[in-house]
Amino acid sequence: MSETVRTHHRVRASELVGRNWLNTGGKSLDLEALRGKIVLLDFWTFCCINCLHVLDELRPLEEKYSDVLVTVGVHSPKFEHEADPVALAAAVERYEIHHPVLDDPELETWKAYTARAWPTLVVIDPEGYIVAHLSGEGHADGLSVLIPELIAVHEAKGTLHRGNGPYVAPEPTSGTLRFPGKALFLPAGRGTAAGKPVSGKPGAKASGSWLVTDTGHHRLVELDTDFHTVLGTYGSGTKGHADGPGADVDSIRPAAQFNEPQGLVLLPEDVAAKTGYDVVIADSVNHRLRGLSLADGTVTTLVGSGVQRLLETGPARVDEDAAGFTGRLTDHPLDVALSSPWDVVWSAKLNAVVVAMAGVHQIFSFDPLSGVVSILAGNGLEGLQDGPAHEAWFAQSSGLAEDADGNIWVADSETSALRKLVIDDAGTVTVETAVGKGLFDFGFRDGPAAEARLQHPLGVTVLPDGSVAIADTYNGAVRRYDPATGTMSTLARGLSEPSDVIVDHTHTAGSEPLLVVVEANKHQLIYVPIPKEAQQVDEGAVQTHRPKSPVAPGTLELTVRFTAPTGQKLDDRWGDPTQLKISSTPHELLVAGGGTSVGLQRTLELSADVPEGVLHITARAAACDGPETADGEIPDHAACHLYQQDWGIPVVLQADGDTELVLDLRGMD
Repeated sequence: MSETVRTHHRVRASELVGRNWLNTGGKSLDLEALRGKIVLLDFWTFCCINCLHVLDELRPLEEKYSDVLVTVGVHSPKFEHEADPVALAAAVERYEIHHPVLDDPELETWKAYTARAWPTLVVIDPEGYIVAHLSGEGHADGLSVLIPELIAVHEAKGTLHRGNGPYVAPEPTSGTLRFPGKALFLPAGRGTAAGKPVSGKPGAKASGSWLVTDTGHHRLVELDTDFHTVLGTYGSGTKGHADGPGADVDSIRPAAQFNEPQGLVLLPEDVAAKTGYDVVIADSVNHRLRGLSLADGTVTTLVGSGVQRLLETGPARVDEDAAGFTGRLTDHPLDVALSSPWDVVWSAKLNAVVVAMAGVHQIFSFDPLSGVVSILAGNGLEGLQDGPAHEAWFAQSSGLAEDADGNIWVADSETSALRKLVIDDAGTVTVETAVGKGLFDFGFRDGPAAEARLQHPLGVTVLPDGSVAIADTYNGAVRRYDPATGTMSTLARGLSEPSDVIVDHTHTAGSEPLLVVVEANKHQLIYVPIPKEAQQVDEGAVQTHRPKSPVAPGTLELTVRFTAPTGQKLDDRWGDPTQLKISSTPHELLVAGGGTSVGLQRTLELSADVPEGVLHITARAAACDGPETADGEIPDHAACHLYQQDWGIPVVLQADGDTELVLDLRGMD
């Protein structure tokens, strides 16, 4: 809860003491140099989402009263990494802080002003006396009343000095990307690069591309797999909120705008076909979820009113039924208030987008087809507590990943923890902690989970063997947690604030799989090897070499044969009772014919550019018991059966390969 204290007696402000000053052109400031101005001290730390909210709350006041108001950010670090002056300078640039910042690593000024929480605001009048002490967020309205009062009083006294403040802009350090947040692989067929020649690679075809939230430039950038060639951009590059085309079309249709976009998720193709957009974006400072159509670059707003959600005053309602808390927010999705959505992932179990709602320490869900927005887990209290979804506590969750069992791993940044949403078949969620102890416990330690420590992790992904890679952001490392052994290890270190990790999908057959790491403070994406022990579930499976079926590129006719057992009949009372679900590894092997539809025959088209891969085929058929009635219909109350078979068929593409593939699905008596 926020606290406001208006002093009733004149208290002289303490001197500003610290290690260094930023945004002053190398000059040190003191209160004497600021005499005659209204000074607003903002005690902050760059890990804190509430502090980042306050930075945005103050911007309009700083602009309106630029000739009389000087904001001084007093950076009082929570984490060890935040005491690094290089990291602080990067954060000041990243968050576009346009006022002087005092580096206070020993908390000397923090203690002098008896600050007790991040954020804390202290107002000093032009004569050097404290006139207000505020903690928490949401004080912009109060300050907009207080500042004119102080202006009137001190203009009348002659103690107010108008003019420029001491802010000096630093030199920018970024290039094509500026403090990138998250990245998403776009397989061939989904991104701009689908089937097109790659710039600088004559005769080559794109095998996919990477969509990156270029957070500091307030846009999305699509990169080739070399991480340098720009294939496209989405958004004007100017912070704001506007829907429309990804790039300027004309004066009537300017490009869409984002404000520090973060997480990205690619919807399943069948869902994207129904919604009209492919990618969901966590537009963090706009407090919205946005949708991007890769076909034409159009950006739309999906969820969020743009008003920051506060747990106790959010406009949306929460339903409760006989079973208790459901978490469903009953307002229209564009009326629901969000708070700093930071990452998004698709949940196959829930058929919904899961959202790390960092600003209110909760996990939300969004169903793109129905528009329903729900609180999936977390009661909004900040901390580390496990248990049923509605009882759990989170702390600024910032990274999400789904595992093979449909559970969601969570990088819970402020508790320096790795958490897990265990989702059962009914959609009930239970929260568990794998690594982490609490809000103020962090470090850099490998070993058993109970002893292992992280430092403000922001990203997470699941490796081929089911272990979990973590972007251990403030340790500058990529870590690996193995659920099978309950131990933590280090894959890479010496990185500059890695903010995301993703398993690479573009490596060629026979090569070692890699991790793609978003290295935010070096404004780049890099590759990190995945160790051998994280690449396979068991070595026995590696030693079994299945023969590859030779197939010709182009058209492949697939037939799955099914004959119902004696005494059963296909249950066609509600339409075709058979179904095929088809996909491939790699995804680009299958040019056409993928997805799920009725029938046991399908025409596939295989790419000539992929030398080998695996076809994944699932066939289903439903049949019912009993003798047929006189009219040939299945009798009422007949027992029915579902027959299903899954195939993973290794194939090698060659000109003289087969053009037909016949499989048998057999019912059991």
